[in-house]
Amino acid sequence: MSDAAQPTAAEVRAAAEAVKAALDRHLAAVERRSGEDDPAVYEAFNELAAAAEEYDELLYDRYDEVTPFEIPGAEDMPPYTGPEEPNALSVLIRRDYAVVEPQRLLAQAQRVAAVEGEDAADPDTGAATVHGALGVLFGEFEPDEIASRHKEFGLEEGDSTLWVTAADEPAEPGEWLEAPFEQADPQRVVCRFDVSAVFDDDADDDIEEDLVPDLEEELDEDEDLEPLDADRR
Repeated sequence: MSDAAQPTAAEVRAAAEAVKAALDRHLAAVERRSGEDDPAVYEAFNELAAAAEEYDELLYDRYDEVTPFEIPGAEDMPPYTGPEEPNALSVLIRRDYAVVEPQRLLAQAQRVAAVEGEDAADPDTGAATVHGALGVLFGEFEPDEIASRHKEFGLEEGDSTLWVTAADEPAEPGEWLEAPFEQADPQRVVCRFDVSAVFDDDADDDIEEDLVPDLEEELDEDEDLEPLDADRR
């Protein structure tokens, strides 16, 4: 960033004050929370995340320095703009899988077909191809059961997310079936839960960083040890 585009010291200071104010609002919302999924708490959380992100960017641009904390999901959770007292809600779930053992997948689908008294080799049963087997299994088992038994079906878990979104009124029967996810509004997310290997990788990195100093200390302590003579090995 050029000197002309750099934020001023006053702008950085103002951003820091905004973080302090957002912290106070977040704590106040938590102290007054009316339940586990109080929208006011999530709104205060999002405001704190936005303020912290703004401060972090200005601090870096001005002083080439960063903050020691990170609020997860700040970019993915805009301020909540839904009703304070939702009359309805929608639960949106996405789970990704990789088909790592197609033969296991086919075998499971063929077992289902056999139980139903169908010929597994018949193309009409769907158990003879991978895409057909997926239809058989997801038609037979609940998504939660497949998630808990995914290895049995030759699948490997990827990222997953669950959004609980607020609505003003329940939808009419069949109203959104043609485009079920078209109206997903991030600003109406009451709460969300994400699962990703990215989080595990971050944890592993932290563990490795914690172990490095200990290893260096052990190496330093061993510096005083005399090497073994060839005759003593």
